Amino acid sequence: VLGEAKQAGIPVIIVDRMVDVKDDSLYTAWVGSNFELEGKKAAAYLDAYMKAKNMKDMKLVNIQGTIGASAQIGRTKGLDDAVAANGWNLLDKTTGEFTQAKGQEVMESMLKKYDNINVVYCENDNEAFGAIDAIKAAGYEVGADKDMMVFSFDSTKEGLKKVQSGEITLNTECNPLHGPRVAEIIQKLEKGEQVDKVQYVDEAYFDTSMDLEEILKTRAY
Repeated sequence: VLGEAKQAGIPVIIVDRMVDVKDDSLYTAWVGSNFELEGKKAAAYLDAYMKAKNMKDMKLVNIQGTIGASAQIGRTKGLDDAVAANGWNLLDKTTGEFTQAKGQEVMESMLKKYDNINVVYCENDNEAFGAIDAIKAAGYEVGADKDMMVFSFDSTKEGLKKVQSGEITLNTECNPLHGPRVAEIIQKLEKGEQVDKVQYVDEAYFDTSMDLEEILKTRAY
């Protein structure tokens, strides 16, 4: 399809997931999330939190996304790099397949295997919801300055509500609003202007110190 479009002189804009091609001249631009940067943001927040609280003894587990998915690869790498750089104790990492049921199952297994977990890094909100259910069912308290902190990604409305309640300590955004950036690229192409090959959407992160009530009211997704 990309070859046919190129032969016809039609620009191709790829959105969200990348197409695996050896010849990148087959597409004009890609728009999506910087998943590794998302992981680095979450790790940087954790590092800052530990230093602020003088937290020396960290026992970390990572509930990964579906292995091989670009979001899993980037978010895992962001954490792994921080673990290597800071000498953090990563007890375990296992896929939760981006689902609530599997996230709960994996967390239950980890709680049986380790009795000293205090940081849970979930690679999306659904996994975090399942992990929180498992942690609570085991009799632990969830939240900053409690038994276990849960970190998550995506920043869905339900995920932000968990940040509001304190059950998710930090939620790093995966911004799905790619349309405005794509529209901007199309307008530039119509004017004959050059566009950057790779374009990341803007993404934030949210913790309990922020005014999430207002954010939830105006959330576009």
